Amino acid sequence: MPRMSLLSSPLLLGFDEIERLVDRVAKGGADGYPPYNIERIPKDEASAETLRITLAVAGFTRDQLEITLEDNQLTIRGKQDDDKTRAYLHRGIAARQFQRTFVLAEGIEVRNADLNNGLLAIDLVRHTPERLIRRIEIGRKTSG
Repeated sequence: MPRMSLLSSPLLLGFDEIERLVDRVAKGGADGYPPYNIERIPKDEASAETLRITLAVAGFTRDQLEITLEDNQLTIRGKQDDDKTRAYLHRGIAARQFQRTFVLAEGIEVRNADLNNGLLAIDLVRHTPERLIRRIEIGRKTSG
């Protein structure tokens, strides 16, 4: 039985890629670690609208974090190794790994990333596309 979705309307043509993106997000990590915020920074005359993703990555160094962008998918990975030389009496802070993925729309680009006080901030810029209106002429079919 074929799967029905919101994008299966005959009036929506060519949205297969969006459906694949939605599937990719749904399969993404449902793990709540690390916690994150997404905020909108209003645009001004000098800059476009900015979105900022902030992840709480306390205990991770720059070398333990990796940010990649592939096919409009922003992936942040963190990897900590256990320090085998330490003898813990109590261990409440585990060395852990994570992967957090965000799917970006067309026109959004990664501006920069910064790690400060255990918070990883990634700034994204949303460029406003020019609105294009084009008149389509109706051709005349000649009989012949």
